[in-house]
Amino acid sequence: MPKKRIVITGVGVVSPIGIGKEQFWQSLSEGKSNFKPIAHFDTSGLKTNIAGEITGFDPKQLLGKAGLMDWDRASLFLSSAVKLALSDAGLEISAENTCDTGVSIGTTFGSLYSISEFDKEAVRDGPRLANPSVFTSTVGNSPASRAAIKFGIKGFNSTISTGMCSSLDAIDYARDLMTLDKIKTVVSGAVEALSPQIFLGFYKLNYLSVESHPFDKRRNGIILSEGAVAYILENTEEAKKRKTHVYAEILGVGSAFDPARFYKYNPKAIGMKKAMVAALADAGLKPENIDCIFANANSTKDADLAETNAIKEVFGAFSQKIPVTSIKSTLGETYSASGGMNLVAAIGALKEGFIPAITNLDKPDPACDLNYVTKTPKKARLERIMINAFGPNGESTVLIIGRAN
Repeated sequence: MPKKRIVITGVGVVSPIGIGKEQFWQSLSEGKSNFKPIAHFDTSGLKTNIAGEITGFDPKQLLGKAGLMDWDRASLFLSSAVKLALSDAGLEISAENTCDTGVSIGTTFGSLYSISEFDKEAVRDGPRLANPSVFTSTVGNSPASRAAIKFGIKGFNSTISTGMCSSLDAIDYARDLMTLDKIKTVVSGAVEALSPQIFLGFYKLNYLSVESHPFDKRRNGIILSEGAVAYILENTEEAKKRKTHVYAEILGVGSAFDPARFYKYNPKAIGMKKAMVAALADAGLKPENIDCIFANANSTKDADLAETNAIKEVFGAFSQKIPVTSIKSTLGETYSASGGMNLVAAIGALKEGFIPAITNLDKPDPACDLNYVTKTPKKARLERIMINAFGPNGESTVLIIGRAN
């Protein structure tokens, strides 16, 4: 039996550079970032207070006014992105399709703020006086469960937590279940929300910077960001039956784990290379069949260099020809949502015919010598795009999408 073809029919995004795919793509085409001092929690006393923070966002406009009182920031972001994706796909959840629709979401820190606040109250005021409404948000699958309840989705509900690879791993998990005929439609996506606990954690690791310079010799750390993405995944038969538009087809996914020291990318990039090779094999493609790479590159010295070398080894001579970009120069590092943000950008590249530029690559690192798209977007008709997600502890996932035929 031929393998089922899985396509993306709806896209939703909530990010610092745009709410909804059109604003997101427009900001990328203009190289428009939104980095600024954090407003919604106190960073006084810290040397770094710059982040990709979402401001001016009213979830009530998408989710309505009722029932949001006890929702945390991550759940509001994710359900808003899901609402946008469902509307974009023209998909209504009903009694007929609810059990055939699943949820697969990636997040790592999505519940950390709620966990911290609940524990703080329990210690300060005593367990009997802790706010029970906060407790429902302290579990890791809270954002995914809130979305499923909000939109009446009764198929499987899973949360994938694999660090920076979470969003792509959530798509891979969904695709596997769909190809096994265990589910027809999946709402997949990812979310991370800024909080004092997360920001301070990265700050203490000396991982933060006030500028994002992927592949540039000045790169010295990430700008932490937040946001949520959501996609509607269907097989080609279902998409045709519904007569909905199709953005892209998932051609291949590859994953590998290459253990490294805590928050230190392995310089040999073995996992990165294995994941790229596996994704190409899964898609039945050769390196020269890829038209563009949306890199993981997040402006850290060892990660950007390791990824450059991995691409060189996998793509050989073609590595000097294939365009490579990183949207983290304008968006920042959204951690679990980063691969998903890359996917939204890649879908925009297929649809709108442009490759976003790395806006802050002004002083090239001689060791990072690929064919980077810099300064301004590059016009191009793309057929197949590779999307990389690599974590500092060794996790690596690569997704390849193609123009739907």
